Amino acid sequence: MPVCGSRRSLVLIAPLIIQLLGCGGPAASRPTARDSAALAGPGRHQVAAPTPAPVSGQASGKPREITFDDIKFEMEKGSDFSRDLLPKRVTALERERVRIRGYILPSFQQTGLTQFVLVRDNMECCFGPGAALYDCIVVRMAPGKTANFSIRPVAVTGAFHLEELRGPDGRHLAIYALDGEEVQ
Repeated sequence: MPVCGSRRSLVLIAPLIIQLLGCGGPAASRPTARDSAALAGPGRHQVAAPTPAPVSGQASGKPREITFDDIKFEMEKGSDFSRDLLPKRVTALERERVRIRGYILPSFQQTGLTQFVLVRDNMECCFGPGAALYDCIVVRMAPGKTANFSIRPVAVTGAFHLEELRGPDGRHLAIYALDGEEVQ
């Protein structure tokens, strides 16, 4: 089962994702390989630090508008994730400058967020299929940029990329990341 397999599990893994990312405050920076190794500790899985990549030709123009439906893919419940599950329409977004709407997953910090998890919905509805692995995106704001928590949907602009974030047990917590430029 993907770790983001239900609304309850998404709420339960939020602190773990935030811990793996760092506190998310103004003093926080992108995790380095050294930070990841220290956080992982003995017997824990390390999270590779992302390598900044050049953004595609849309960098100076208008970002490509996408939705969580655009990054959805077929995955059997209970199966493990592998990149070959991703359709070409998703892998084609790698390094594209995009704009996507969603909700900031609540954390203890409300202002000055440099890192957060963007999710498909605010988990207020008790009906529906629940969150899946493709229903969350790890957002790391560009240096000097921050976001504030809101209960309303937000639109995040930045470079989209595939980044497998794994928990201490080796299971996937997230597979998508965004280098955030702006949160509206």
